[in-house]
Parts: sequence; C-alpha cells; structure tokens
Amino acid sequence: MKIGLKAGERLFVNGAVLRVERKTNLELMNDAVFLLENHVLQPEDATTPLRQLYFVLQTMVMDPVAAPSVQGLFEMMMRSAKAVFSNPHILESLKEVKTMNEQSRWFEAMKIVRSLYPTEAALMSGGEAEIEQVVRLACA
Repeated sequence: MKIGLKAGERLFVNGAVLRVERKTNLELMNDAVFLLENHVLQPEDATTPLRQLYFVLQTMVMDPVAAPSVQGLFEMMMRSAKAVFSNPHILESLKEVKTMNEQSRWFEAMKIVRSLYPTEAALMSGGEAEIEQVVRLACA
C-alpha cells in the first residue's frame, strides 16, 4: 500500500508515530494497522457518544499494548451509546463494533463508527427525514 504524506504530517503505524520532514511517499510492504493524521480525533473533539467511542477505539489502535487496560472504558462508552440511541441502524452497527472489538479489529470498528457520524448528526439536529435519507445512503 502506498501512502503519500505532506511535510510535517504524522502517520501512526502499529502504535508508532512517524513524522516526515518533507513531502514523501511510503510503501507499506506487509500488513500493518495505520492511521493517517487526518483520521485522528483529538480529545476535545470527542463531544458526542459515537465520537467518544471512536476515540477509545483510536486509543487501542495507536497503543495496542495498552488496549487491555482501555477495554473497561470501551465497554462504558458502548453502554452509553446504546442507552442514548434508539435508531435501529446505529444499534445494529454498534453490535458489529462490539464484535470487532472482541476480535481486536479496532481499525474496522473505527470505520463503522465513523460511518455513523452523519446519522448521529441528523439525530442530534432532530431531522427524521434526514436520518432516513442518511441511512438509505449508508446501506446502498
């Protein structure tokens, strides 16, 4: 897999943080879990239930050694998210996220959670018609 990075941009690979001094391309020659800097959620941006869940998953991806100690926080965020939402699409997706977590597939779980952001935003703005449209697009 080839990854293009801009000067000063960071890349998180298997728990290590890499920063490049100038624009460069990297080629990952084997399987690795990585996050581009623009996919990293800052703590102050974890302001909704799903973003908080994403942040916990991100922590496990970025520091796999510490992942077991973060599991309690993941379970607390998962319970909180399930209690907040009644939307069937979100609840079904959260079941997938739980399964991915149990299999230590945190990156895949993060992708699922990130895909739910538009539905969460629509719910928070109170637009039921908008929610149905977002869910239809997500399932297509």
